[in-house]
Amino acid sequence: MDKQTRDKPLDVAIAGAGIAGAALAVALRQTLGRGFSVAVFDPLLSREPLRDERAVAIAGGARRLFEAIGVWERLTDAQPIRAMEITDSKLHDAVRQTFLEFAEDEEDEPFAHMVENRALIAALRETAEEAEVELVASGIETYAPDESFARFHAGGKQYRARLLAAADGAQSKLRALAKIQTIARGYSQSGIVATIGHAREHGGKAVQHFLPSGSFAILPLTGKRSSIVWTEESAEAKRIVALPPPEFLAELELRFGLQLGELEVLSPARDYPLQISIARSFVAERFALVGDAAHVIHPLAGQGLNMGLRDVAALAECIADNARLGLDPGAPEALSRYQRWRRADTVAMGLATDGLNRLFSNESTPLKYLRDLGLGLVDRAPGLKKFFAREAAGLTGDVPKLLRGEFI
Repeated sequence: MDKQTRDKPLDVAIAGAGIAGAALAVALRQTLGRGFSVAVFDPLLSREPLRDERAVAIAGGARRLFEAIGVWERLTDAQPIRAMEITDSKLHDAVRQTFLEFAEDEEDEPFAHMVENRALIAALRETAEEAEVELVASGIETYAPDESFARFHAGGKQYRARLLAAADGAQSKLRALAKIQTIARGYSQSGIVATIGHAREHGGKAVQHFLPSGSFAILPLTGKRSSIVWTEESAEAKRIVALPPPEFLAELELRFGLQLGELEVLSPARDYPLQISIARSFVAERFALVGDAAHVIHPLAGQGLNMGLRDVAALAECIADNARLGLDPGAPEALSRYQRWRRADTVAMGLATDGLNRLFSNESTPLKYLRDLGLGLVDRAPGLKKFFAREAAGLTGDVPKLLRGEFI
C-alpha cells in the first residue's frame, strides 16, 4: 500500500480491531479464503494490546463461532461457568435467599465461559495475522458511498471497498458520518469492574446478587479468582472506587460475602457509566454497524458482547452467501437481510435488560414480592429454565450458522 490511492478495491473494510471487528475479519477470511480481500483499520494496531483487566462471558453460541474460525483453541485459560445462582435481597440482610439456580444441562455443556479481554483480543489478532487479514494501523477518517464503493480515507491514503463495516465502538465516528441516529438513554448507574482473589475454590459457580442499587455479579475465572461487575448509582460508584484499599475491601466484602473466604483485590477497580443505545438503522449505503457501534445495553445479563458476536455471525453469513454467488457483498439486498436478521432481536434484548434493571434496582416491597415469586416459579419449571438458558446462549430463533458451529 505504497501508492496514495489503492488501485484494487477491498471487498470488505472494517473499522475497529476490537473483538467484534477482528472476529468479523477472521470469519470472512476463513470462510471465503485469501481471494476475498479484508482489511481492518484501527490506530491501536500500532501499539501493544492495552492491559485490560475486564473479562467477558462467552455464551454457547459465541463459543461455537470461535471454534469454527480457529480462535477458541488459543484460549487456554477459559473458565467454564457450570452453575448459576440468583438472589434478591437488601444490602444488610443477614441471609440472601436463593430464588433461582441453574446447573449444567444433560449434555454437560457449561452455560458460558469466562475469558479475559486481553487474552481474547490477542488470540483474535494472532488468528487474523495468520489468515493474512490486512491490518492497517490508522483510523478511518471519512466515508462517502457511491453506486459501486464506499470511499474513505485512512492515514492520509484513499481507499475504496464494496462494504464498510463499522465496529468502532459505542461512540462510533463512522456511525455519525453515515448520519445514523441512535435511540439512547443514560442510566444513573455505573458499573464497577475488578478482578478478585479468594481463599477458596469457586467451583465454576457464578452468582448474581440483585440489590436495590443494582446487580452485583461474581463471575468465576481460572484459579482462585473471580471477576466482579458491580452496579451502583453513579455518584456512589465514584466514591467507592476512590476509597483507600482497606475501605474498598470492606465495601466489597459487604456485597461479595465470605463464602469464598478471605478476599484480595487483584486489579484496580474502575467504573464505567451505563447506558442503553440502539441505532435507528444498522445499515446505510455500502455500510453496516456491528457490535457496540450498533447497540449498547445494560450489562446485568452479560449479553452485550454476545449480541455483538451475533451481529458478526449474521453479517458474515449475508456477505458469504452473496460472495459465493459472485454477487456484490455490499449490495442493498445483503444489507437489508442483515438488518432484518439483527435489529428486531437487538431491540427485544435491549428492552428486556432495561426492564429487568428497572424491576430489580429499587426498594419497592410489592415489586420485590412479585419478582421473587416469578423467579421461584421459573426455578420450579425445568422446561422454562432450559428455554432461558438457550436464549442466553444465543441458540433460539433464526440462529446464524457460525453460532451453531457450522461453516458458512
